[in-house]
Amino acid sequence: MAGNGTEYSCFKAYDIRGKVPNELNEEIAYRIGRAFAEHLQAKKICLGHDIRLTSPQLAAAAAKGINDAGCDVLDIGMVGTEEIYFATFNNDVDGGMVVTASHNPKDYNGMKLVQRGSAPISGDSGLGEIKRIAEQGKFSKPGKIGGVMALQSRADYIEHLLGYVDVDALRGLKVVVNAGHGGAGLVIDALESQLPIEFVKIFNNPDGHFPQGIPNPLLVENREATSNAVRESGADFGIAWDGDFDRCFLFDESGAFIEGYYIVGLLAEAFLNKSAQANKEKIVHDPRLVWNTQAIVQGFGATAVMSKTGHAFIKERMRKENAVYGGEMSAHHYFRDFAYCDSGMIPWLLVAELVAKKGQPLSQLVADRQLAYPVSGEINRKVADPAALLARIERDYTGTGGDAGHNVDAAIDHTDGLSVAYKEWRFNLRMSNTEPVVRLNVESRGDVRLMQEKTKELLALIDKA
Repeated sequence: MAGNGTEYSCFKAYDIRGKVPNELNEEIAYRIGRAFAEHLQAKKICLGHDIRLTSPQLAAAAAKGINDAGCDVLDIGMVGTEEIYFATFNNDVDGGMVVTASHNPKDYNGMKLVQRGSAPISGDSGLGEIKRIAEQGKFSKPGKIGGVMALQSRADYIEHLLGYVDVDALRGLKVVVNAGHGGAGLVIDALESQLPIEFVKIFNNPDGHFPQGIPNPLLVENREATSNAVRESGADFGIAWDGDFDRCFLFDESGAFIEGYYIVGLLAEAFLNKSAQANKEKIVHDPRLVWNTQAIVQGFGATAVMSKTGHAFIKERMRKENAVYGGEMSAHHYFRDFAYCDSGMIPWLLVAELVAKKGQPLSQLVADRQLAYPVSGEINRKVADPAALLARIERDYTGTGGDAGHNVDAAIDHTDGLSVAYKEWRFNLRMSNTEPVVRLNVESRGDVRLMQEKTKELLALIDKA
């Protein structure tokens, strides 16, 4: 076992991820499990793992570490990330751990950790301390050794999911579901007998070899199978998930991929429609693209609240505001009744209910919004000095000494990177936390050409940097 001074590079800003076995292995998993339980002074911890080939062994090693810290493990088996969130807030436990690397390459694995009530643990809320304890390896001596007990949690989780929608209203829908050989197929199989929906399943069986490639529907090349299946089956819409299914991606009845930004607006509408006091509700959203979400929320007399991008920030703001729903354009969706955690199952159920109750195809539900607020989609560019670029763009676009010819009527916001809004268009430019990359999003009020012109103009400046 490594001595003092060991550095674990698998610890990231929000979770734990690394290549197996060099950056994450059973010894490190044991130490993380023991450090996690010690940090929480835990008596009981829920534990689950995803479908990756190395996950059962890493989970077993983590369980031994948790036990050796004097803490019992409630093992919920092979699950998706949101199932550990559910099991943690649905049971009297001190924390939860899921072994998963989501959509990372198949030689990676990782862990996501939460504390009591599924409150997040990240870089500024305990993850650094867990890293320090694990690296030092100077563990406390417990009075007893804990044990491992199996916990059957999925039936309760399925019952919880069904509580978000009017199940009978879904009768007659046909939906394509693409688990990408990740974990979502297990839940779809469990939901199938409970829902009056015809499922067209592709790549449904869990397979850690990932014969179709890593399940990451954000990659354009990974969308074709879902699109084709929707068209060939005549389905009402299609869904694809990443490996641990904490994100879902939607395709309309023609097989067209729908930008996650417009789904945020749809889900805000779904919750506000259900609320008896919609005007008192709050919806949290990220700063990258905002006008469509704000318009929908304000149409109900509700309050739209902007938060910095990232699950820890969104969840913290939602708790502070008691927001019913929070959404990011990256397909992370968070729910008050799900302990403010993200789910890849709740969103598509709510969309299915909207399609069924409105009697409109999904394309029609988003078409007006896409026309009203056209967007560039997120565009990533590598640059040598992202901070200097953002400073220059701010000068150029806010009339503070720049030479781009823009007036001073810009509304500037630094919630996350740089957001500049004019009357008819706005943009957000952010730096990556982990690499020399900037991420650009541009939107306009009903003017596709203006949005495209401004996107081209900004990219020209970025590419010169």
